[in-house]
Amino acid sequence: MTKLILSTSNIMNGGPSIIRRPTFEKSNVELINALRSNFLVSKQAFAPSAKGSPETSSSDIASEDASPDVPYTKWTARDNGSLFVPAVDFSQSGLAEERSQYDITVKLFFLPHTSASERCKHTKEAVDLVLKELHMPSIDLLIVSFSGVSFDADDEEDEDENGPSGSQHGEGDDMKAMAETWEALEWLHDHGVASQIGVSEFGSERLQKFLPHTRVRPSVDQINVRDCCVVPKSLILYAKREKIELLTHNDCTNVLPSGTVRELLRTGEQGAGVLAGPGGDSEGLKGEVEPQWVVKYTAVVRDRGVIENKGYFAMAEIRD
Repeated sequence: MTKLILSTSNIMNGGPSIIRRPTFEKSNVELINALRSNFLVSKQAFAPSAKGSPETSSSDIASEDASPDVPYTKWTARDNGSLFVPAVDFSQSGLAEERSQYDITVKLFFLPHTSASERCKHTKEAVDLVLKELHMPSIDLLIVSFSGVSFDADDEEDEDENGPSGSQHGEGDDMKAMAETWEALEWLHDHGVASQIGVSEFGSERLQKFLPHTRVRPSVDQINVRDCCVVPKSLILYAKREKIELLTHNDCTNVLPSGTVRELLRTGEQGAGVLAGPGGDSEGLKGEVEPQWVVKYTAVVRDRGVIENKGYFAMAEIRD
């Protein structure tokens, strides 16, 4: 098995072609565009035409249509058993000001086919990458998104009229597994790594089931509201009573499907060339790709409300 760590670097430096328009596009569009752009920039840096051209900027490189034929071993790096795609130089990243000047929010998306014990390990791994990238000792808010859990305002309305509907979507309604994963977030909270921890896509019924399993209660519930951002009254009242802040978002539940990862990493003109071709005759890696998690981080300068750094890491495994 090979573990891949995919990264976007700071997408605020990437221009409008990468950064999504929040009103119209979900975050997986931003993630996929940013990954593809970062792969291309890294490959171009090792392309023969890039030699001797120090004035070429990242935006110029990313605007090129063709992906250069550069072996993936040139622009990726292995570290502690993981293949970083592209190679990450953490010494060159980091925020400009002191920790107190920022609000740092991290959202961790768990993808399908991972166990609770794996998710505990993944939580610490993902947050550690963000801390290394930002050169910061802690974050303000860590939100977890469980695979298969989605919020539907209609379910809340049905519950108001007919009692608990039990239909809030998700294969992820295994409270024991979610509670075990939540313990990893509680550990980060206990050790001062995350000042606040929260959940995503929890309606009032799911919150009622989940809260008794927690030691540190979620301070935030982030939900995706499709109809003009109208939050159901029942959820507003329940969250207020339990002192849980409601936030809205525009993220995808399955933010990085396995087919999308293979498309990004495949051989060919539009791919990164990390994976072997269909016949397995190229120099790329061979095996089935299984994305495990995606983490999104945002650092906002408090006194100006400006996003200084925003990016993603993703982890996928290649199994023989």
